[in-house]
Amino acid sequence: MVNTRDNNLKGKVWLVGAGPGDVELLTLKAYRILQSAEVVLYDALISDEIMSVLPNTAEKIAVGKRAGKHSVPQNEINHLLVEQGQTGKKVVRLKGGDPFIFGRGGEELQAIVKAGLDFEVIPGITAASGTSAYAGIPLTHRDYAQGVTFMTGHCKLKSQPIDWNTYANPNNTLVIYMGILNANLIKQGLMAAGRNANTPVAIVSKATTSEQMKFIGTLNELDRLAAHPDLVMPALMIIGEVVQLSDTLNWYQSF
Repeated sequence: MVNTRDNNLKGKVWLVGAGPGDVELLTLKAYRILQSAEVVLYDALISDEIMSVLPNTAEKIAVGKRAGKHSVPQNEINHLLVEQGQTGKKVVRLKGGDPFIFGRGGEELQAIVKAGLDFEVIPGITAASGTSAYAGIPLTHRDYAQGVTFMTGHCKLKSQPIDWNTYANPNNTLVIYMGILNANLIKQGLMAAGRNANTPVAIVSKATTSEQMKFIGTLNELDRLAAHPDLVMPALMIIGEVVQLSDTLNWYQSF
């Protein structure tokens, strides 16, 4: 019998995007790689349905981060990836959404490259695309938005101030990842830059899953929506005129 561990002494890591939650939104390639994984380092927000795709024999290592919760430091995740990759096993780094959109996939690959390991990147449906589709909110529309911008709200807004004027265009949809804890600062920044207080906004919780919920309001209400007692992470903010189409184009939620 051939020892497959000797076929690739350098080791290899697959960086896989799990999408926003619905297991059927996995790409065919992601599904195939997950089915044969031997070691999986996974994020905290990977849905149970996607975790069920993993082989029972695979070693599963939780490394994900979540705002306000205990998490594994990024340098430790990088170290674990390299350590596991060097075993010669089929190692998968499973990340929610797409690894290259606010997923720190680039940072992790830099550590893998530095260690001399081979790698592949399998993109996933990013939260912005999945959330907007399942919430009935087109991110662009000829009548409402000629562009869309993705930004992270999980940042040091006081020590590293954002130029909110960049995001004040009323004809541009703004999608904010990880912004719940900074909802009030985001609201204040956008309104100070000239974004209308009555701009429609949506916060979508646990998008694409059976637990999805939408919280619809206006920019002036953003902090109140973010504090809603029924809001459960993960959640994404969508700000712009396209949000007013949510009820008309709703197809997923029955409530």
